[in-house]
Amino acid sequence: MEVTRAVITAAGRGARQYPAADTVQKAMLPLVDRDGLTKPVLQIIAEEAIESGIEEICVVCAPGDEAVYRQQFRNYASLLQTIKSDDLAVEQARRFVELEQRLRFAVQSEPEGYGHAVWCARPFVGDQPCLLLLSDHVYVSSETRRCVRQLIDLAAAEGCAVSAVQATREHLINQYGTLSGRRLPENPEVYLIDEIIEKPNPTLAELRLQVSGLRAGHYLCFFGMHVLTPAVFELLDDLVRRDVRELGSIQLTTALNALAARERYLALETRGSRFNLGVRFGMVEAQIALALAGSDRDRILSLLLESIVRVEQAAIR
Repeated sequence: MEVTRAVITAAGRGARQYPAADTVQKAMLPLVDRDGLTKPVLQIIAEEAIESGIEEICVVCAPGDEAVYRQQFRNYASLLQTIKSDDLAVEQARRFVELEQRLRFAVQSEPEGYGHAVWCARPFVGDQPCLLLLSDHVYVSSETRRCVRQLIDLAAAEGCAVSAVQATREHLINQYGTLSGRRLPENPEVYLIDEIIEKPNPTLAELRLQVSGLRAGHYLCFFGMHVLTPAVFELLDDLVRRDVRELGSIQLTTALNALAARERYLALETRGSRFNLGVRFGMVEAQIALALAGSDRDRILSLLLESIVRVEQAAIR
């Protein structure tokens, strides 16, 4: 199975990032990436996909946002190209131009839920498998392959849908889709999915979602990236047509549960970490992680340690 198309959902308004998100789309908020370049979050996520073999990317956005995104990319590229003496600026401008050429857009006319947002990209996806990413999650791999590459490699080898997961502490599972599954004997990082529940409470998770082999008090939660087969979009189409909702919205997990009952569907315990930018201090955590995973790791670590010492000394005084 070859995966060359990706969907990034970015229709949410980023209420937790106000007032910054009232000035610029949350996916265009800046972070310093591992290479030391300051980039919009959308670029960081898209480059992970492109470096993993993705050729085209569809951004699911709110009405009117396509023109804003394209104008922002063109403005940034135009501004950077005027700084001819700075090699990093020239390189960043080149990346903006290349990325903008790969972007397509789909509009979610009303905020009907995550599953509905994914369904809006169906004309772009067609009858092909696709990679699905969130616009407010960034990833740091703990091996040489990017997290997206790990997922695509497994999907290609197994020829089925695969979702990335991460063992997550019990008090955080109400933020994520959480699943139960059976570990594959030949690959302990891969699970055959049995059931998925969207943002369960601990009591429900203890009853139905415990997974053998995980540390006590931990559950398998979605990592924020999936390789989807065309069957998922057929299932989403049915949910939208019948207006089937969970927690008031059309959920992707409803379709994925149906998929698990219908065909082989795997979860990969990804070697890396996800950082949710939509939670309190999420941008700070992500920025620190990117900096420590980058080319200037030693310098950043030294600066952080110096800052901690200064804060502690000030507290003692």
